[in-house]
Amino acid sequence: MSLFYAYRAATRLLGPAVNLYLNRRKNRGKEDAGRIGERFGHPGAARPKGHLVWIHGASVGESLSALPVIDEIRRRYPSASILVTTGTVTSATMMHARLPKGVVHQFVPIDRQVCVARFLHHWKPDVALWLESDFWPNLLTKAKKAGVKLALLNGRISEKSFKGYSRYPSFIRPVISAFDLILTQSSDETARFESLGAGSVQAVGNLKFAAPPLPADEIELAKLQEQIGSRPVWLASSTFKGEEHIAGEVHKKLAKDHNGVLTIIVPRHPDRADDIEADLIAQGLQVSRRSLGHDITPGTDVYLADTMGELGLFYRIAPIVFMGKTLCASGGQNPLEPARLNCAILHGPDMSNFAAISSEMLACGACRPAADADDLARQVAALLREPETTSKIAKASMDYANSKAEVLDHTMDALRPLMAQKDIKEVDHA
Repeated sequence: MSLFYAYRAATRLLGPAVNLYLNRRKNRGKEDAGRIGERFGHPGAARPKGHLVWIHGASVGESLSALPVIDEIRRRYPSASILVTTGTVTSATMMHARLPKGVVHQFVPIDRQVCVARFLHHWKPDVALWLESDFWPNLLTKAKKAGVKLALLNGRISEKSFKGYSRYPSFIRPVISAFDLILTQSSDETARFESLGAGSVQAVGNLKFAAPPLPADEIELAKLQEQIGSRPVWLASSTFKGEEHIAGEVHKKLAKDHNGVLTIIVPRHPDRADDIEADLIAQGLQVSRRSLGHDITPGTDVYLADTMGELGLFYRIAPIVFMGKTLCASGGQNPLEPARLNCAILHGPDMSNFAAISSEMLACGACRPAADADDLARQVAALLREPETTSKIAKASMDYANSKAEVLDHTMDALRPLMAQKDIKEVDHA
């Protein structure tokens, strides 16, 4: 028996265990209790009439990449309805706030055949557009069998994942071959997909370059700017465990030479806020928490922005941004988001999830790496002392972020034959 069919058998036999696992996640707030049925394939909404384009992104990053695609589909194919699925509560919250009216959101079903069949029977999508690398074997192969035209957008496979998949070709080949079209971020990604058995593969670029700037509430922005006034400020963005402690240590070093400096911390997982606050207080710092409605007062050392979906607000406030998940965790976060909003960007040694982007940004002076916590403190201090240097890096980062927006047109042009095969009519905007 191949590994693919062994996986399929395991998902059937382990059904009760999977159900128990989901219920435990629900009890911990990791699943939406009111919509848990969607994870088992039960629809939470009626299917729109006519053609349906299904777009799937695993979490927040993939969902953000999907937004410009959604806008273009609505513009080019106005007769088609759109279904968006994601797999996390945070992405669902974000999509609820940012999806256009009329676009349906559902949680993606768990990868059991019975749940997948239930989902496909109700929604009957014509075309499915998958973002990046969330490869669910049952969901993809069953969709293919049901006649859905599948395309992978912004396709990527890390070197580590590629090595793992290469050891088990009988598992990955049926999954990869389910896609009628794969559009990758780079020629390196193209080579990896082709090596794994993919058919039609094209390198069109990274859709993250097409994403619009993160939004911000103008009233909240003005309120925070008034509270901060002329204080020097820097931001530790999307931090992981341990990086908040480092940010506190950096703040104490900065405070010796930069009177009134304010540190803003946006943790990647706000549910850790109590522990983060306790650690910062133990360092002797005065903390204000956004989720509790605290203002930024003259005595505030650290503003703990423990909310979701407000990074656009803080990127507009802080001219200097440290990207989290690069010192105490690996992979990094999307540097194009602060770059679009004119920020000077610092990051730790591990930006492996954005290796090509960070390498290109470094080459054009659009970011600076920090080797460790001490180096981060030195670099933030230097940028606070040298506003002209900060502005120069910020301009380079914004120019870079805006340099490849044509990727969206390339993506949509490549999708045209797939849409035509399902008789989804394109409107001529020429």
